[in-house]
Amino acid sequence: MRKLLAKIAVIGMFGAVSGLAFADPESDKNKFQDYFKNKFPNTEFQDFANGVYSIDAASRAQWIEIEEFPPYEIAIEEGERLFNTSFKNGKSYAGCLPNGGMGISHTYPKFDEDKGEVVTLAQEINNCRKANGEKPLKYKKGKMAAILAYLAYSSRGKVFDIKINSPAAEAAYEEGKKFYYARRGQLNMACAHCHIDYSGKRIRADLLSPALGHTTHFPVYRSKWGGLGTLHRRFAGCNKQVRAKPFKAQSAEYRNLEYFLTYMSNGLEANGPGVRK
Repeated sequence: MRKLLAKIAVIGMFGAVSGLAFADPESDKNKFQDYFKNKFPNTEFQDFANGVYSIDAASRAQWIEIEEFPPYEIAIEEGERLFNTSFKNGKSYAGCLPNGGMGISHTYPKFDEDKGEVVTLAQEINNCRKANGEKPLKYKKGKMAAILAYLAYSSRGKVFDIKINSPAAEAAYEEGKKFYYARRGQLNMACAHCHIDYSGKRIRADLLSPALGHTTHFPVYRSKWGGLGTLHRRFAGCNKQVRAKPFKAQSAEYRNLEYFLTYMSNGLEANGPGVRK
């Protein structure tokens, strides 16, 4: 993929990043969503949660076949077992999370006014572990991804409605937006180059997916990974593909980016975990 991206680097250097940013989050969201509705008029709004499979019939047919026996099923079962296994002190994840952790995945990320920062569900899981004397889990794959898959599955069909209710929350959102539209790496490309300006365009055999709905289906099983991975693992991979040094999973940069992108997908239904190339 890195070599393929290099082929559009020249376009990226001189092409303007899509000017979708308005003065406030609600205006941003409306223009962002309208852009994709107009660009892909044959795609129903809710279907954008399915990524590239919402805009390409051939890819969709293959994906539907895979979903008959999805490779993430084992991870959901493993996540359920891990989530319901008590800590050494007898307590559990359910005691740390609203509604016992069920049906809440779509409410994250959220801005914590007391902490003054965006918090993610993955963070909440590790905070729960640390509060109960357990070591934190790694954020990109493995047990964390499995637990997130189980919790995501419990939120399927629920609608994202991420809130921005304070100046501090809006500042975090703006940082995420800035990250998304900023050029970076040796290829001098922004996230928006691939997934807004050139969404639906083909790089050899691969189609660039629309940005709308990018966060609805994580964690995902990727063929490239041969396993399940989290959203922040994907963020790091994208940074590497444009030859930029990635940030750490759950860094403020990636949490703010997740906040921005998930807000942009408000109104879509959660459909994680997912499967992608």
